[in-house]
Amino acid sequence: MFDILHYTFFQHALLGALLASVLCAVVGTYVVTRRLVIVGGGMAHASLGGVGMGAYFGFSPLCGAALFALVAGGVMRWLAGRRAVREDSAVAMLWTAGMAVGIMFAYLAPGFMTDLPSYLFGNVLGIGGTDLWLLGCLTLVAAGLYAVARRCIEAVACDPDFARTQGLPVRCVEYGMTALMALAVVGCLHMVGVVMVVSLLSVPQLTAGLFARSYGQMVWLSALVGYAGCVGGLWLSYVADIPSGASIILVSIGIYALLRAIKSVLPR
Repeated sequence: MFDILHYTFFQHALLGALLASVLCAVVGTYVVTRRLVIVGGGMAHASLGGVGMGAYFGFSPLCGAALFALVAGGVMRWLAGRRAVREDSAVAMLWTAGMAVGIMFAYLAPGFMTDLPSYLFGNVLGIGGTDLWLLGCLTLVAAGLYAVARRCIEAVACDPDFARTQGLPVRCVEYGMTALMALAVVGCLHMVGVVMVVSLLSVPQLTAGLFARSYGQMVWLSALVGYAGCVGGLWLSYVADIPSGASIILVSIGIYALLRAIKSVLPR
């Protein structure tokens, strides 16, 4: 295991996992607190439409994924605010529409889209310099926004109605965090893929919530838990020769189950 640390691709994987853990800690804590996990899943799957269109028209699939995720998130937020359509129904429509568009254009792309599985299921060992720059920039933006507007974000996450009575810019925070959620999903696509990226925005945060006593504690604990899951998943992938994306999610869920079992026997 220690020999593989000398390889550049594994060093990139560890750095990418660290950046993704911090990014998803900031964004995912808001997602879990506001109970928007299904919305995150909808944006992740809708982003496949941009991946397919990028392959067909010849532009970057990640740019297409970002555009689709942002549009899907904005439409979901808009529909939820107008109450014209139930939020779960809106998510289902955009979820399936995005995937349908992505599969169609991937099928029509010349020679088919040979790297489609990497977008669907991820491959953290394939992270390159561009992915690290993207994750680094997104992590700096997310951490910076949280540092500057921490109280406002926490208030909106915990009780948006009360935050509104206090004169806080609830709508701006909601749309801003929705956009950040969409970009976080795209930034982590190469790690665990469209199918499982929502787990990075929820499982470490649920684990941290077992012990955290405040919103801030939940952010930092989820970053630690998320990175532990990524490193453990990489180790399992290397030892068992299984896909890295799936192993990261399985280890993360295993950590949650273990800590929940430990907490259940601890004195209250």
